[in-house]
Amino acid sequence: MDVEHGFYRQVDVQDQAHYIVAFFVLVIGALGVTGNALVMYAFFCDKKLRTRPNFFIMNLAVSDFLMAITQSPIFFVNSLYKGWIFGETGCKMYAFCGALFGITSMINLLAISVDRYIVITKPLQAIQWTSKRRTCLTIALVWLYSLAWSLAPLLGWSSYIPEGLMTSCTWDYVTSTPANKSYTLMLCCFVFFIPLGIISYCYLCMFLAIRHASRDVEKLGSQVRKSTLIQQQSIKTEWKLAKIAFVVIIVFVLSWSPYACVTLIAWAGYGSFLNPYSKAVPAVIAKASAIYNPFIYAIIHSKYRDTLAEKVPCLHFLSQAPRRDCISVSHSESSFRDSVLSSQSSASKTKFYRVSSMSTTDTQLWSDMELDPIGRHSIGALRDKEHNLMAEQREETRSQSQKQIR
Repeated sequence: MDVEHGFYRQVDVQDQAHYIVAFFVLVIGALGVTGNALVMYAFFCDKKLRTRPNFFIMNLAVSDFLMAITQSPIFFVNSLYKGWIFGETGCKMYAFCGALFGITSMINLLAISVDRYIVITKPLQAIQWTSKRRTCLTIALVWLYSLAWSLAPLLGWSSYIPEGLMTSCTWDYVTSTPANKSYTLMLCCFVFFIPLGIISYCYLCMFLAIRHASRDVEKLGSQVRKSTLIQQQSIKTEWKLAKIAFVVIIVFVLSWSPYACVTLIAWAGYGSFLNPYSKAVPAVIAKASAIYNPFIYAIIHSKYRDTLAEKVPCLHFLSQAPRRDCISVSHSESSFRDSVLSSQSSASKTKFYRVSSMSTTDTQLWSDMELDPIGRHSIGALRDKEHNLMAEQREETRSQSQKQIR
C-alpha cells in the first residue's frame, strides 16, 4: 500500500527492506568512488598512461566516479529514513545527475568499441582517423549526447519522480502519458538497444580480424625459427581480447537489462504488475555498473597496477605478478621483421636503414598500445605494414633489375 506523504508516496514495506538496500548502496558507493578515484589518480601520476586510447578509460572513470558520489550517499540516507527527504528540487537534481553520468558511461563504452573497431580492422586508415584532438572531440560529443537526454525531462519531455521504495528518483516511466511513453521508448532504443547492437557488431568484427591476423602470422612464422613464439603470443593476445570483450558486453547487458525490462513493462501498460521491490532492485543493479568498469578496464591492467603499487603503499601487492605479454611479443616481432626484411634488402644499405627505422617505430607502437587492454590491434597493423614493406622491396628490386638489363 502506498501512503501519500508530501512530494513522494511512502510505500508500505518492511523496514528491513530499506536497510538491506542501504547496505548494498553503501558498498556500491564505497567501491565505486574508491575504484574510479584510483584510476584517475594513476592516470594523473603516470604520464605514460596518458595515451590517446586511455583518454576514453579516463572519461569512463570520471563518469562512474561522479555517478557513485552523487547517487550513493543520497540513496543511502533516504533508505535510512525510509523515504525521500530532499524535496522535489532535490529529486530532480538527483535524477538528472544519475541520468547524465549513467548515460555517459554507456555511450562511452560505445565510443571505446567503435574506436577499437577502427584501429583493429582498419589499422592503416586509423593512423589518419585517430588523434588526440579527435578523441577529445569524441568525448565532448559523448557528454553532449548524454546531456541532451538528461535535460529532456527537465524541459517537459517526461519528468523526474521518486521510484521503487521512494528512496531514489528517475524519469517517470510509470505514468501512462504520450510524453512519458515516447521518452521511455526512445531512451531505451538510443541509449541501450542500439548501442548494444553496435558494440556487438564491433566486437564480432574484431574477433574475425584477430583470427585472420593470427592465421597469417602463423603462416608467415612457419618459415623462420621463431615461429613457435610468434604463434603462442598471437594466440594469447587473441584470447585476452576475447575474454575482455566478452566481460565488457556481459557486464553492460547485466547491469542495465533489468532496468530496461522494467521500464518497457511499464511502457507496455503493465506497470500495475510491478511492485516496489521489482522497481528498486533493478535501480540498484544499474547503479552498481559504476564499480565494474575500473576493474575491467584499468585495475587488472599491468601499467595501472604498477603505478598504483608505486604511489599507494597499501597496494604494493598489485605489482607482484606483472604482465608484459605485449612488450615481449613486440621485441620478438621486431626481430622477426628485421630477419625477414633485411634478408630481402641486403644488397642495399638504404633499404636496411628503412627496415631498422620501421622496426623501431613499430616497437614503440607496441609499447604504447600495451597500455590499452582493449587495443590489441598490433597484429593486424603489423600484417598490413609488413605486406606493404615487402611489396615496396619487390618493386624496388624489380626496378633495379630492369635498369641493369638496360
